[in-house]
Amino acid sequence: MAVKIEKIVETFYEALEEGKILGRKCPECGAVEFPPVYACNSCGCLHTEWYEISGKAKMHSIVMPAALSSKPEYKALGKYAYGEVELEEGSRLNAVVRGINKKKRKELLEQDKLPVDCHASIYQRDGYKTVVFDLDE
Repeated sequence: MAVKIEKIVETFYEALEEGKILGRKCPECGAVEFPPVYACNSCGCLHTEWYEISGKAKMHSIVMPAALSSKPEYKALGKYAYGEVELEEGSRLNAVVRGINKKKRKELLEQDKLPVDCHASIYQRDGYKTVVFDLDE
């Protein structure tokens, strides 16, 4: 039996295949939800609309992957960490951020450089595309 994909998920992944990163924008209050969800988390409106995000963001925190939280499929990413990322459009999410090793993390924290600029990138995983973030340098 095939798995039926909810339309919002299907639209999101189809857009990634086209090189676009979509969120949902609330026509009532203007808030942008990413990853996309139907209901606005700011005002509760149920009539959000598709919106292409800029991809510009700031990383506010860094957590290095531990043995139990690292994912073998992320090995191809190179050096990465998890971080709280805030999109230019206002949404905050926990995300994978490439370009961070222990030395880079220490440098950013010791020099009080957080938040640091980063941007969304489309990453090809096994069988589908997803969104990760890269440090701007």
